[in-house]
Amino acid sequence: MDTALQHLTDQINTAAAQRTPLRIRGGGSKDFYGETLQGVLLDTTAYRGIVSYEPSELVVTVRAGTPLAELEGALAEKGQCLAFEPPRFGRANGTCGGMVAAGLSGPARASMGGVRDYVLGVQFVNGRGEHLTFGGQVMKNVAGYDVSRLMVGAMGTLGLLTEISLKVLPVAPAEATLVFELDQVNALAQLHRWGAQPLPLNASCWVRDDTAPNTPELLFVRLRGAVAAVESACTRMLADVPGNRMDNAQAGPDWTACRDLKLPFFTAPVAPAEPLALWRLSVPQTAPVLDLPWPQLVEWHGGQRWLWAPASAREQLRQAVAAAGGSASVFIAASDTTTGAKNCFSPLSPAIAQIHRRLKAEFDPAGIFNPGRVYAGM
Repeated sequence: MDTALQHLTDQINTAAAQRTPLRIRGGGSKDFYGETLQGVLLDTTAYRGIVSYEPSELVVTVRAGTPLAELEGALAEKGQCLAFEPPRFGRANGTCGGMVAAGLSGPARASMGGVRDYVLGVQFVNGRGEHLTFGGQVMKNVAGYDVSRLMVGAMGTLGLLTEISLKVLPVAPAEATLVFELDQVNALAQLHRWGAQPLPLNASCWVRDDTAPNTPELLFVRLRGAVAAVESACTRMLADVPGNRMDNAQAGPDWTACRDLKLPFFTAPVAPAEPLALWRLSVPQTAPVLDLPWPQLVEWHGGQRWLWAPASAREQLRQAVAAAGGSASVFIAASDTTTGAKNCFSPLSPAIAQIHRRLKAEFDPAGIFNPGRVYAGM
């Protein structure tokens, strides 16, 4: 066994024997996400490196501590990419293990799928110190329960990811970004109409360009695909709705800023009465405009909506989103320097909560991995 992996496994065995909580951490780029951070640090960054990469097979296997930037750089050399656009939040130290554990995706999520859709297999160490392998390096490799995808978004609460196999895709030959001046109602309606047509829609973002009154409300739509398909779509969409085509040199950094929550919208507004948290609302793409008093930024063709609101608005937000068939969570607490945010995620139904508890008990019987990171008591 690799020395770095042996060291991690020894730490887990000792912690399990002593029932000492462990805080799994790679680069720490997502420490703000979730609830409490508890336990002795279990640092994964020493266990790094690209294990194998077969560009012709569109598959790569990496160790969990591998920097995300290193993986994306290797893929770019072969004209390939992670199509789900994992966010870096403006930091260079995010790891591949953290990418999978958090399960977060960027602007292309609605069109290209999320992290879970690209995970082919994983290796991880469970709470008994066992090094387990699930899945493989091809899509149709699962018989029974798909544990490899179960680890996506589990926030390290079920085990320590050590190795991940991912499907990658070629970089699209052509890209274009169109911008239209539309209010949210018309922007959503137009996105739904375009979504029903054979257009290479890749990402969308609706936002009021500034928080000041009487400033434009803008819909940005990114197209990716074959050159002929992108050019034809630009002509067709600009004929449907008056708009403009942006220069890619300008649009590219803007989409990166959107991915990493670095657009002006994501700067916390000053609230004299009560600090504001950044809320992430997940709803069906066809959900109507939500009747809420806070400005919003809308992504994923209507499926993801962001807003700044106080923690005291939790019930109002969750009731409004639940009525639309979605859920609301605190993405960045009122102060992202604290790690004690409570009730970040929508409450689970009793049946789903029972499944979570049983999975936790099976994979982590001593309850040592990232306790309380997602839900209290898990």
